[in-house]
Amino acid sequence: MNIPFNKTKILATIGPASNTPERLFALVQEGVDAFRLNFSHGAHEEHLEVMNHVRNINREHNTNICLVLDLQGPKIRIGDVENGGVEIKQGQRIKLRCDGSISTSDKLATSYTELAKDARVGDAILIDDGKLELKVLSTDHVSEVEAEVIYGGVVKPRKGINLPDTKVSAPSLTEKDLSDLHFGLDHDIEWVALSFVRRLEDIIEIKRIIKERGKDTRVIAKIEKPEAITNIDDIIEASDALMVARGDLGVEVGMEQVPMIQKMLVEKCNKAAKPVIIATQMMESMIVNPRPTRAETNDVANAVIDGADTLMLSAETAVGAYPVETIRAMKLTIQTVENHADVFNKSYILNPHSETFYNDSLVANACHLARDTNASAIIGMTKSGYTAFHIAKHRPKSNIFIFTENHKLLNTLNLVWGTRGFYYNKFESTDATISDIKQILLDGGYLEKGEVFINTASMPINEQKRTNMIKLSIA
Repeated sequence: MNIPFNKTKILATIGPASNTPERLFALVQEGVDAFRLNFSHGAHEEHLEVMNHVRNINREHNTNICLVLDLQGPKIRIGDVENGGVEIKQGQRIKLRCDGSISTSDKLATSYTELAKDARVGDAILIDDGKLELKVLSTDHVSEVEAEVIYGGVVKPRKGINLPDTKVSAPSLTEKDLSDLHFGLDHDIEWVALSFVRRLEDIIEIKRIIKERGKDTRVIAKIEKPEAITNIDDIIEASDALMVARGDLGVEVGMEQVPMIQKMLVEKCNKAAKPVIIATQMMESMIVNPRPTRAETNDVANAVIDGADTLMLSAETAVGAYPVETIRAMKLTIQTVENHADVFNKSYILNPHSETFYNDSLVANACHLARDTNASAIIGMTKSGYTAFHIAKHRPKSNIFIFTENHKLLNTLNLVWGTRGFYYNKFESTDATISDIKQILLDGGYLEKGEVFINTASMPINEQKRTNMIKLSIA
């Protein structure tokens, strides 16, 4: 099967518009590299059915599509609402109860029991992505807040509440999240996204659970709270990847801050060799329209130019009318940018005090050599994925082909910029292995006779230690 291959990957959210085997395969054929399972919705049985569909596609078509389990996190919401919606008006005083009762025109309610304890006089309370705004006038610190309506409108059931001025005490991992996490670990999910990360300890806790279960699931920190920006360096160091979750982030910090925060986060993640995902409203209009707006196309293009590893689609592929067309439009935009923009061959000053300095230097030099020789491919061999992440960090124009005997890692790497994985378990002598891998790539049409390619490996090769060798060859 000839599947499109962009350097910048595409992550599509699964929902009613895309959860059948036929539709999932159609999206893969158009260029999806990974699927997101949104655990804010759906039962475990429904998610497991989709996971099985995706893994069947991988088996039947020799693809490495990976799965991302996105935990709901401590999302604060309005509960049920009288008559399906009630109007609140500017200047109105209104009670906000923390008892999960039904909201009415003079009393709103949330199931988040700590709201009255967390809130302070003057704090803003934003509802439905900031469309409605309240200001806290008083709180009894137990179960009720009194607020003034600053911007009114219709309050609908289950809409989110954001507290940009409030230090929320809820843990990043709720009881529901723990249940969902263990479900994902039971089924060897490749990536898990932790919502509303605020501090280093949030990442340490979820990684502790994963380690105790004996799993190697990688952790994506979703950046959507002001506290996360304050603690960003520690969060990047502890995480395996980042997601710039622009929806809640824009409500929490102000949407005018998001563009420069996005660029800052991408730059830091590129430098740290950590994949970074740009999410929210990338092609929002395609939920109902067969073509994106010019602004959306520019947004996708700018994310590619910034250096994002992966671009994510949410409702566009989950519930939209045109999921296949959305992937096609995003793929074409990515291809056009990568064919014309200067997004390749990044250089970094490496830390000479790092314990991996020698290996990092070798990988960097392999990428420089590939650039100088116009090599068609850089080939890496890895057990942990470290080599793949660090080759991708330098954004070589050459294709990145990674060989590993770790089956699950093949899928995990599908979220990483520019990387294609191949299963390989021979690892005899260095020369024999390099010759064998060359033939695999020639037979698969990934290399052509006469093309230059660069191998990186560890010697002796059967010990599979850190990369310590570069070899230039001609196919």
